[in-house]
Amino acid sequence: MSDTKLNLSKRTITGKKVASLRADGLIPSVVYGGKGDPIITESAYVETEKALQQAGYHSTLDLTIDGKSHMAIVKAIDLNPASRRIDNVEFQIVSANQAVEATTPIVVINYEASEASKLHLTLAQIMEEIDVKAKPADLPKQIEIDAVKLAQDGDKLVISDLILPKGVELADKELDPEQVVANVYDPAAEAAAREAADAAAAEENTDAAAVPTTDEKPAEESAE
Repeated sequence: MSDTKLNLSKRTITGKKVASLRADGLIPSVVYGGKGDPIITESAYVETEKALQQAGYHSTLDLTIDGKSHMAIVKAIDLNPASRRIDNVEFQIVSANQAVEATTPIVVINYEASEASKLHLTLAQIMEEIDVKAKPADLPKQIEIDAVKLAQDGDKLVISDLILPKGVELADKELDPEQVVANVYDPAAEAAAREAADAAAAEENTDAAAVPTTDEKPAEESAE
């Protein structure tokens, strides 16, 4: 059972009328999975927001609907583009013995112990999250990648460097194992390279402007 719990009530209001629910401090939601049809539900905003922050997309939560408990994961959260408040939530009922897919954050560890850090190189994380597959009890809160081996400008960490816990695998088997997750670079060297490129482009433009075009007519010779 999950430590994150949320009570949902079945709702009858649908369509554009759900705006009235939000005005009353409720969040409309839908629960998929299980043996029946999807269940349209609602719940109090504050309690729902707290539960979603705890579970995220990577942990299970216990949903109670009409007194019946269901293990579920969060599949989607719709936010209002203006207020950034939660507009709608989609849950998926899962089985303890069936593997499910979940989006999990990637966390870089041990960078401070690397030679790259000692050289004051900048770490750029390209991938922030990744989809994994595991049984609900094995879903990790994060996937780690060890940066201790980074040593010089241009060094990188790739998908094959991800540390997958036991029972966890990548959901997408087609991902390139050499796809970059993070790399290091020297910001001073990059700034110097940009300045040199800009200077070369400016000089080229100056030289081009100094060359007469074929449309220019030669000056007429003065009469003797």
